[in-house]
Amino acid sequence: MRSIRMLPATLGLVSALALTATACGPTETPAADKPAGGASASASASEGGGADPAIPSDIADKLKKHGVDVDKWKDGEWKNWNKDTWLREAEDFVNPVIDGLWDSERMQTAKSPDQTMTTAAGSGGSDPVPRPVQAQREKTPYHRNAAPVGKIFFDSPQGSMVCSGTIVKDPRRPGKSNMVWTAGHCVHAGQRGGWYRNITFVPAYNDLGKSPAALRNAKPHEVAPYGQYWADWAVTSGEWINRGGTNAAWPYDYAVLHVKPQQGKKSLEETVGVALPIDFSAPAHAKAGYMGAWGYPAAAPYNGLIMHKCVDRPTRMTTAPATPTMYRIGCTMTGGSSGGGWIRTMPNGKPALVSNTSIGPAGGNGWLAGPQLGKGAKDAHEMVSKKFAR
Repeated sequence: MRSIRMLPATLGLVSALALTATACGPTETPAADKPAGGASASASASEGGGADPAIPSDIADKLKKHGVDVDKWKDGEWKNWNKDTWLREAEDFVNPVIDGLWDSERMQTAKSPDQTMTTAAGSGGSDPVPRPVQAQREKTPYHRNAAPVGKIFFDSPQGSMVCSGTIVKDPRRPGKSNMVWTAGHCVHAGQRGGWYRNITFVPAYNDLGKSPAALRNAKPHEVAPYGQYWADWAVTSGEWINRGGTNAAWPYDYAVLHVKPQQGKKSLEETVGVALPIDFSAPAHAKAGYMGAWGYPAAAPYNGLIMHKCVDRPTRMTTAPATPTMYRIGCTMTGGSSGGGWIRTMPNGKPALVSNTSIGPAGGNGWLAGPQLGKGAKDAHEMVSKKFAR
């Protein structure tokens, strides 16, 4: 197997990301210096959710429209996954903040959406399966080496789940982005259902790379150095909403989140100190040069607590006839790394996001594939940017 240590040309990519992530450290007032409250490692709704825990009137109206008992939502009604009330259309996304839901223990017990990490490559338009590249642990603290990368937590009918995500720039709010890029299957169940619930983003999660035992006694700022950010809007592709989970939809498996800035505080980008631009016109496959995939693999043999990365030259992969070609790299990361950003060094020497982890082989470790981000992905990004422009 090849390791990224054997690929000198990748050093520029890894260094570029690290250099952009040193603009600032964790929050000026670390969570460890704040009152413990319930000894929760997560930020409260007023600290990390950026909103009063009461359900806003516009969200309440949406829930009522679909027959949801608004008064009972925060008390557990969100656990009702009846398909008659499960919101699935693009305009129906709701994600009211539930104070204290994502504490450190609940974060650690969340699972990877394994079922979305398997597929068979199409018979045409695919290059040979790449040789595996052993995933490498990212250097700690993460806020100095890969600050744009974090974990996404959400609830599904199967329980609490995890994915990965990356802070990206907002063209209408330079330097003040609240946008996170991830995979469509991390926010919406596709043809099997609707929008997932209680979606929150934690940049530089488990900042020091602690073990499960050590993390149980970790201080809040070691678990979530910048707090947690609840999504107040999400956009994914129409192809994913309508066909997600089938081989025809994987090339459209991307999503954009807008998160609530922490109340009375700066934007996500200002707080973390970095957001990556997105290259929607990256060259196809090998012409793009080396790409690096970052994420928190959670399926065996990983535990979801440690950030990893793989760097390789992408090849082509198709998952169904007449669908766009995907990027594919050798990588041993597993489920949980889904949604994590793929990054390449631009001609100006700076990093840009070009894809996200979507699928891998049945049974695990070997390769990852991600969508090429073209017009549809750019439209999704623009849609979120316009909605929150001010």
